[in-house]
Amino acid sequence: MYELTINLRQRDKTPLYEQIYEYIRDEIREGRIASGEKLPSTRALSRHLDVSRSTVELAYEQLLSEGYIESQPYRGYFVSQIDGLYQIRPARAEDGARSGREPEKYPYDFTPNGVDLKSFPYNTWRKLSKECLMDDRAELFRLGCPQGEPELRRAISSYLHQARGVNCTPEQIIVGAGNDYLMMLLCAVLGSRHRVALENPTYRQAYRLFANLSCDVCTVDMDEKGMRVDELEKSGADIAFVMPSHQYPLGTVMPIRRRTELLRWADRKDGRYIIEDDYDSEFRYKGKPIPALQGYDGNGKVIYIGTFSKSIAPAIRMSYLVLPPSLCEIYRKRWEFISSTVSKVDQLILQKFIEEGYYERHLNKMRALYRSRHDVLLSELKDMGGDFAISGENAGVHLLLRFQDGRSEEELIRLAVAKGVKVYGLSGYDVDGTQNTEDAVILLGYANLDENRIREAVRLLKEAWYG
Repeated sequence: MYELTINLRQRDKTPLYEQIYEYIRDEIREGRIASGEKLPSTRALSRHLDVSRSTVELAYEQLLSEGYIESQPYRGYFVSQIDGLYQIRPARAEDGARSGREPEKYPYDFTPNGVDLKSFPYNTWRKLSKECLMDDRAELFRLGCPQGEPELRRAISSYLHQARGVNCTPEQIIVGAGNDYLMMLLCAVLGSRHRVALENPTYRQAYRLFANLSCDVCTVDMDEKGMRVDELEKSGADIAFVMPSHQYPLGTVMPIRRRTELLRWADRKDGRYIIEDDYDSEFRYKGKPIPALQGYDGNGKVIYIGTFSKSIAPAIRMSYLVLPPSLCEIYRKRWEFISSTVSKVDQLILQKFIEEGYYERHLNKMRALYRSRHDVLLSELKDMGGDFAISGENAGVHLLLRFQDGRSEEELIRLAVAKGVKVYGLSGYDVDGTQNTEDAVILLGYANLDENRIREAVRLLKEAWYG
């Protein structure tokens, strides 16, 4: 058993569990704790460090989530087999919802793409808008930098480094009006002679975009760790589109070993890239958010895309792309003449929203709000009974129910709709019809429903499904 001597900084603002997590993670990364090494039990380590057992358990849960360690029943915790680990450099719902079409109205809608707009920071946004327009500033109404205003890109770069572990400069960031626009721009930068592999099931909007932009598109099956790299190699693709921190729609978190395999795949040939869609990584309910894959990339192989649509509001239409240096050069030579698609006024408001701490406070509020709804939904589902398993519940704003009673998704959806409750089937995200449909899987999103409406909706589902 590996002895851990950790000097905890009691007066440090960093939580104790995070200090323990970071110490063990760094020891594993540096090879000072070898693969297969057994770690102390949570009881033994908590006694050794003189901290509560729950503090150690939280640190171990984060390490488990990221794939650094494994739990073996009746034996304890062991370091995962991680070969050639890449070091960090110092420092979805119904397609109609994500594509903007007006969905059919239901009394209770468990859309997995929801955002609670009642919690939008109206007063703060109004205040910042007024400040930005207080003076007659003609420059705000001129065409700005094609990549987005430098001050906003600087604020985004700082936020990404601190919150997501992304290593980039403001010069690598392109701000655009939504992910769709940025992916179209990315395809122009990359060129059309590529085969793009997406996870299956996947975010259909991305699949449609690549397919309609003259890319050769294929899907690669997933296992419990994410996209299978062996199948990716066989596919002949040179670009992999993945959501490693919270896969949509399955909610899978890609562990560190699979991330390493994926980066190794990209490194094996020139011209291979990984597109990382980090669409809702801010919302995680165990430990802290999973670090971005881009932070592990030391060779310029990861293209990172993120958005403020899920964390603030869809109508903000503000997303950002982080290009590796080699692609930045191509962008500036060939595509920098395309004007920015976001107004300078909106960019200034968002810049102030981030820099003055409002964004962080808003995220903390939304995490607490969604966590409460998440807990109520889980509690109500467990009281429902029935032959189904719950998964994907540790992050994001939706979870999955896998039924094993022989009923189809169509039947379950039809019974729910008859009670005025809209639910969503996983088969809607199977873009090429190759997924195993033996079990019916239903997605339940909870961002749009408050606690009382969740309780009532689950009561109706119980009546619909179990009489």
